[in-house]
Amino acid sequence: MYSFTGTNIDPAVKTISIATFQNNASNGPSFLAQRFTEDFKDYFQRNTTLKLVPRDGDLQFEGAITAYDFAPAAIQREGNVDQAGQNRLTIQVQVKFVNTKDPLQDLEQTFQSSDSFSATEDITTINNDPRVRVITNNIITDVFNKSVANW
Repeated sequence: MYSFTGTNIDPAVKTISIATFQNNASNGPSFLAQRFTEDFKDYFQRNTTLKLVPRDGDLQFEGAITAYDFAPAAIQREGNVDQAGQNRLTIQVQVKFVNTKDPLQDLEQTFQSSDSFSATEDITTINNDPRVRVITNNIITDVFNKSVANW
């Protein structure tokens, strides 16, 4: 079966449940889990015709944000001092996907995405930067492609 969104969902699958993702990354912003979960739900609702249910959907997602790492990415030498020319934020999310209609589609996998930021930007600034949402949206797209688009 083919659809315009590129999904490959069995017609018997009618519902989806998405549990709130936990934030197990010690240094991620407090709002990250809730925003990630809401963005995840929105993406699947926009790109499928599945009905979102609180639990026990035909397709079920759950997981946790396991890493929110901000580290130097490009070291530059200024005089006798090595310093970061850029910093990189990497976010990892562990996802468990259950397809109650076709258990062969089930998966448990870690997805990750990252972006580089100027070394002059600190983590507090980055936490509120729209590029963080780009990183999380990349992860959501990857999960979507792996779970229902079968890419």
